[in-house]
Amino acid sequence: MLNNIEAAFKGFFACLQALKMYGSAHPMFLKSLDRSFEAFTEVLSLRQEMVIGIVGEELAFEKEILFDLAKFLRSVILYLKERNIERIAFYRGLNKDELSRFVSFIAGPKEYFKGDLQDALSQIGVEHIIIGKLKVDSQQGRDSFTLAQAELYDSSADVVGQALDRVLNSEKIDHQGLEFSLSSIMENFSSQRQEMLKLATLKRYDTETYMHMLNVSIFSMYFSSRLGFDQKDILSIGIAAMYHDIGKLFISRRILHKPGQLTDQEFGRMKSHTLLGAEIMLKYVHTLGILPVVVCFEHHLKYDSSGYPRSIFPRKQHIASLIVSICDVYDALSQRRGYKQDYSPDVVYGIMNRDKGSAFDPELLDKFFGIMGFWPVGSVVALSDGSIALVRGQNEADIRRPKIEIVFPADKKRTVDLVQDGSLNIERYLNPWKEGKDYLKLG
Repeated sequence: MLNNIEAAFKGFFACLQALKMYGSAHPMFLKSLDRSFEAFTEVLSLRQEMVIGIVGEELAFEKEILFDLAKFLRSVILYLKERNIERIAFYRGLNKDELSRFVSFIAGPKEYFKGDLQDALSQIGVEHIIIGKLKVDSQQGRDSFTLAQAELYDSSADVVGQALDRVLNSEKIDHQGLEFSLSSIMENFSSQRQEMLKLATLKRYDTETYMHMLNVSIFSMYFSSRLGFDQKDILSIGIAAMYHDIGKLFISRRILHKPGQLTDQEFGRMKSHTLLGAEIMLKYVHTLGILPVVVCFEHHLKYDSSGYPRSIFPRKQHIASLIVSICDVYDALSQRRGYKQDYSPDVVYGIMNRDKGSAFDPELLDKFFGIMGFWPVGSVVALSDGSIALVRGQNEADIRRPKIEIVFPADKKRTVDLVQDGSLNIERYLNPWKEGKDYLKLG
């Protein structure tokens, strides 16, 4: 019976993913809907109801904790928790149209999941599925939201780590889990982009390679979305960005984290990671498409083709490679690594703009900083009047004067748009890992 229960819930997950990826009229969704309904029909032919609950980050059926299933579906667990869903009951009599409507309902923006959810289901004709009581969170407002997003980020980092490990071990990729995690991040851009970017800004202080790969993927997807790419292309760029440095993971960590200058031989080995990465990703073209191969090969080529691997004939790079190269350098310069200290945002801006037109497409680089800002969301900054503030939003018309929240001293707490208030200026950046750490708690 447990095998049937797990098959039914996996079918529901696949159906949800297919809907989010392709839409309700696409053959892929209709095919997954048929399989999912068949699995539920088999379970409900043997019992009156099937109730799945979320306990912490685990899935439970009656007295059984479905550890293996929860591990496989961790991203969908967090997706449901974001929507305050902790219990779903499917009852005998469920028909395929109801299941389709329910999947469409669950796939909606999380802003829809307020009020009486059961009444909302009844209004769309779903009578044989019941969503349990909303979970009451002791934290409210931004704190509870940030916690949910942190869980999503950390879960996505785990999925990225597993996906990279599988490629390194020449194993099959959980393509659905990977796409679902990145799709969930994409969905947050539309409603809570500043909080997601804040997390990426702060989480980059984790020195794990997987965090860098995830951050480059997040920044690349966000940048692509602001450039006007459609959802399918944004996701493809995100996956390609995630694997851009897969070749580097094959190179000795002794070389990558060596203090001081690399020898010519070591530097030659490090530069080979672009070719190695492209070769590795060729094995996954049938699953992930050709774009990861292209981005692995091109992301160090540079805009003027002066990078590596060198080519006899000049080549125009794919737009995805140009995007990923900007996001890769942006995150790498900001990270704390064994061979360097992290740079402040103003220094990162200066370094990257010195290479505008050579390493980076000048138009894309200008657009990137117009979107990301001179001072990224989440930055801790000292102001000209001695107060301390957190950057909350950008002003694309003047990237050096963002929207801020003054958090110290307490009697000056307020939000300020520096474009509109010319009396204040940002004097300097406070490293959130060092002198700015205590001020983060005040936001």
